[in-house]
Amino acid sequence: MSFTRTWTVRFSDTDPFGIAHYPRMIDAVHETSDILMEEIGWPYWELHERHGLGLPLVSMDFDFTGQVRGGDDVEIELDATVGESSVQFNYRASHDGDVVFEGTEHRVCVPMDGDSGVEVPDDLREALESI
Repeated sequence: MSFTRTWTVRFSDTDPFGIAHYPRMIDAVHETSDILMEEIGWPYWELHERHGLGLPLVSMDFDFTGQVRGGDDVEIELDATVGESSVQFNYRASHDGDVVFEGTEHRVCVPMDGDSGVEVPDDLREALESI
């Protein structure tokens, strides 16, 4: 199972030729995980309040295989792989049936007062595994 949202490429996301900038695609990826976390009841901005932890990004890797232009609707599909103290978000984006980019984000569960990984809380794990 996975979570999917549609990102409409705006004029502000593009260069003078109407092609989306790759940093704006990464912004769309981050927004997708923000929306997912809200939908499963774990908005990023509440993680520290609920459990005194965060899920900072520690690495990302993306391959861009196609172009998207202003006005294009891009389907961004996201699934999560939950480890003991980490979460890997896997992305696949397509436009008109063609994959335009895919990749991963790796996040580590850390306490707000520390810098080493801690176990992903069971209820967060269940919420992420349910997508």
